[in-house]
Amino acid sequence: MSRGKSWADRVNPAVRDMPPSGIRRFFDLVAEMKDVISLGVGEPDFVTPWHIREACVYALERGYTMYTSNQGLLELREAIAGDIEGNYGVRYDPRSEILITVGVSEGLDLAMRALLAPGDEVLIPEPSYVSYAPCTVLAGGRPVFIKTGVENSFQVTAEMVDAAVTPRTRVLLLCYPNNPTGAVLERATVQAIAEVARVRDLIVFSDEIYDKLTYEGEHVCFSSLPGMKERTVLLNGFSKAYAMTGWRVGYAAGNPDFIAAMTKIHQYTMLCAPITAQTAAVEALRNGRPEMRRMVEQYNRRRHLVLRSFRETGLPCFEPRGAFYAFPDITVTGLSSEEFAGQLLKEEKVAVVPGNAFGEQGEGYVRCAYAASLEDLSEALKRMDRFVKRRAGRGRILTASFAGTK
Repeated sequence: MSRGKSWADRVNPAVRDMPPSGIRRFFDLVAEMKDVISLGVGEPDFVTPWHIREACVYALERGYTMYTSNQGLLELREAIAGDIEGNYGVRYDPRSEILITVGVSEGLDLAMRALLAPGDEVLIPEPSYVSYAPCTVLAGGRPVFIKTGVENSFQVTAEMVDAAVTPRTRVLLLCYPNNPTGAVLERATVQAIAEVARVRDLIVFSDEIYDKLTYEGEHVCFSSLPGMKERTVLLNGFSKAYAMTGWRVGYAAGNPDFIAAMTKIHQYTMLCAPITAQTAAVEALRNGRPEMRRMVEQYNRRRHLVLRSFRETGLPCFEPRGAFYAFPDITVTGLSSEEFAGQLLKEEKVAVVPGNAFGEQGEGYVRCAYAASLEDLSEALKRMDRFVKRRAGRGRILTASFAGTK
C-alpha cells in the first residue's frame, strides 16, 4: 500500500502479537527436510481402521453429501450419549446437550467465545496444550497459568486452583490425560478440585480427548462427579483413540442453554461438521472398540520402550500414565529446550517439540510423541541417545535423578 497503514499494521493486535504454534513451526521445518523421523506432531501412525473408512465411502455412494443439522447428525449425538453413559454413568440428552464440532479445537473455541466477557480469567494448568492460551485471548479473556511440575507428577491440585482464583475468574480448563506430560489426575484429586469449583462458582472446560488412552489408574470424567455435570463443558472427539485426526470431528456436551449458545456461534462460522466425518464417527462408536483397544495396547508397548530408552540414555523422564507423549528432562545436556530440539533436528534428523512451546513450565523439557511406528521410534531413540552422548562429551550421562519415575 502506498499510503496509510500497511496490512501488518491493520491486523488485530491480539492476533499480530500472538506467536505461531511451537508445534507447527517444527512440523513445517520437518516438511522441508528429507529422512527426518518426527516425534513432534501428536498424530497416530495408524490409518483410520478400514471399516470406518468403508462406512464413509458407502455413505458417499448413497449420496450423503449434504449439510446436517447445525448440532450434527442426531444418530451420532445418540451414539455419543450412549458412549458417555456407558463409560462414565452420566447421561446427556442427545437432542439438547450435545453439539458436534469440527474437532475438539473448534469446541474449545466455541466454549470460550460463548462464555467469556472481556477480561474474564481462565485458569490453565501449565505445561499446557499450545492452543489454550491463544484461544482464551482471542475470546477476549485472560489466561492465568497454574504451574505444575515433576515434583507433583504434573497434577494440578485443589489448593493450587483455589489460590489462583480472583473475582474475575470464570473458567478452569483441564486436560487429563495431559498433553504434553501424559499425567493423569487421581480420583481424590479430581473430587477435591470439583469441590473448589463448586464453592468458587467456576465453570470447568474438561478436554478429555485422551480419555481412552489411559494406561495406569483410571480416567475420571469430570462431569460424572456429583453436581459437576451442570458446571462442566465436556470436550472430546475421535482424533486420538480412533486414529481420525484428519476427519476433524469432535463434540461438546453440557448444559442445554450453553450448548444452544455455542451452536449459535457454530452455525454462523462452521454451519456444521462435514457429514462424511460424522458418518465415520458413528461407525467408530458402534464397531471401533476392538481396533481402538489394539492401538492403545501398541501405544502402551511404545511407552515402555521410550521410558526405558530415556533412562538408559540418562534423561530423567516422568512416567506418563496416559495420552501418547513422553516429556523427558534435557537439562543435563546444558541446552535449552529450543537448542536441544533445533540441534537434534539438524544433527540427527529427529524432530521433537521444545518444552517451552507449552509454557514457561515446559522449559528444560522436550515433548516426544510415541505415536510413531515402532521401527521409527526405535531408530529415533538410538539417534537421540547418540546425540546426548555426544553432547555430554563422554559415555552415558550419569545421573541418579529420575524424579517421577518408577
